[in-house]
Amino acid sequence: MIEQLEKISMRHRVEGDGLRWSTPESWHITLQFLGNSSETQYECVVARLRELHAAPIPIELDEVGFFDRAGIFFAGVALTPELLALQQRVTKTIIPCGFIQEDRPYRPHITLARSKGRRNATGLETLKAKIRHPPKFNRFVAEEFLLYESFTRPTGSRYEIRERLRLGR
Repeated sequence: MIEQLEKISMRHRVEGDGLRWSTPESWHITLQFLGNSSETQYECVVARLRELHAAPIPIELDEVGFFDRAGIFFAGVALTPELLALQQRVTKTIIPCGFIQEDRPYRPHITLARSKGRRNATGLETLKAKIRHPPKFNRFVAEEFLLYESFTRPTGSRYEIRERLRLGR
């Protein structure tokens, strides 16, 4: 699957396109965005997620798409009952740590590129015009989920793994 996403990125990336392309190391499917958190909240989240037991989850990417208002090009993730159940369990598990559930419907995806500001929205428009045939992706099974800490930089976010949580234990 990573190879397939790399091919899409390489095929569509153009020097000076006004897009900031994500690297494979930063590709992820968000289950719950936490935002800023205290050390106490972090410790609570880790302890609670370690208690969460769930089976490995089959993951299937569907088509590529765009979040126009956010300026994002993404690979969509099929919202299977198993993935939705894991996302809901994670969200409910961390509520006692001081986090609230989002009001928006869960829309899993992998961000491949984003506009470098509103002025560069033409990069996304050009990219949209180039994509004629949606790719077909292989399925895979997620056997773990990760707790990341993100660091924002002018060149894009960098993600550091803080905790690996096995599925199927």
